Amino acid sequence: MATPSRAALYALTLLFSLVFSVKVTFAQEPPEQTERPYFVTYDDHIENRGELELSLVTTTANARGESTRYYAPWMELEYGVTSWWTSELYIEGASFLGDGSTFTGWRLENRFRPLKGDHLFNPVLYVEYEDVNDASRIQTEVVGRGPLPFGTISELTEDRNRELEGRLIVSSYFGRWNVSENLVVEKNLSAEEGVEFGYAVGVARSFGSGFETCRFCASAFIASIEAYGGLGTTASDATGALQQYIAPVFSWHVTPGSLFRASIGFGLTSASDRYLVRVGYSVELDFK
Repeated sequence: MATPSRAALYALTLLFSLVFSVKVTFAQEPPEQTERPYFVTYDDHIENRGELELSLVTTTANARGESTRYYAPWMELEYGVTSWWTSELYIEGASFLGDGSTFTGWRLENRFRPLKGDHLFNPVLYVEYEDVNDASRIQTEVVGRGPLPFGTISELTEDRNRELEGRLIVSSYFGRWNVSENLVVEKNLSAEEGVEFGYAVGVARSFGSGFETCRFCASAFIASIEAYGGLGTTASDATGALQQYIAPVFSWHVTPGSLFRASIGFGLTSASDRYLVRVGYSVELDFK
């Protein structure tokens, strides 16, 4: 089994240490929010029972080497099945500069919060089934080794992947701060690729205490930073550097029921894209 690079271990050690560098006495209930203030990292946010949320998100990237620039939009429909179970449907596509556009597939995600109330460490269990092809570029998780596969759209859409992804999510609050850690495990059910591993870690801070209805009040804004990347695979023939990214994120509660997010992720290794520009808007759908 391939082992993580030293750079990945150093990044994980640094970011995880933030959890223990803040005194527990500052822990309190999490601030009110519409959606998590990250793009890749998950916190313990669960939709209220019966609530439906719509998110429109895009990733634009400039890949390294001879690979082309691409644009990958996707839509999320998130529904609160119970007070502890949220289910989410992804519909995604991709457009390659000079090569056209295509539908890349769908994903069904489920998150379960086993503990009631707020604790120092709030665990969430995550299971996702994916039916996507090799043209998928939304990069909501980064696992394994090596860069993404590249080629023409017609070539990439021929390879269809049915994958099962699991995450262990742990989220903590310290005053206005949130610290979230994700361990990602993914298995391609359509090919013998071994089991792939990845991580995501995020730190976020609200500019105000308590959420207000004012659009431009300090409490309507959140500053975050997340790091994510691959941690290797069990496949003995896997080669290539690990993808690693670091990305500041800006979030704005435009209204009490909506959130705008923007981020620029920077690739840190030769296997990573040079940058990932993400923009997203989430809104609660009220049918009452």
